[in-house]
Amino acid sequence: MLTTEGVSVAVVERVKSGSKFEELYCFSRLVKVENWIYSSNTAGRNYQTREMPEDVAAQATQALNNLEGALRAVGATLQDTVRFTVCVGHPDDLGAVLATIADRIRGSDPAHTIHIGPLPHAEMKVELALVAYKRDPATPDIVTSVKV
Repeated sequence: MLTTEGVSVAVVERVKSGSKFEELYCFSRLVKVENWIYSSNTAGRNYQTREMPEDVAAQATQALNNLEGALRAVGATLQDTVRFTVCVGHPDDLGAVLATIADRIRGSDPAHTIHIGPLPHAEMKVELALVAYKRDPATPDIVTSVKV
């Protein structure tokens, strides 16, 4: 928070990962506003080498690595995630992607939104986006069980 002329205003921090598309289409890998962090859809492409694995689980792993690096830049981790948006091109790929995410965030149990349908490029099998909240690690989460 900054104070300008007696008014508190939130600082907006934008993180760039080096993807050529961020520059071309004017977006950020993630944006942090106070403790809230919002990511763009993130593919499983290594942005340094431009390589994208063929395997969907490997793409999911790379997308998580990309997101994790961007989160690290604002002092957060994947464990701070409160919502994932998972986009897969084919329903058969969903299980492998969800298992890959679960292996990386086990214990934090964020909400999920899932989309199945065409992705922007033929080699893409998954894109991930997240919302995170940077909180005091000493404050425990509360888990409430309900019957639905």
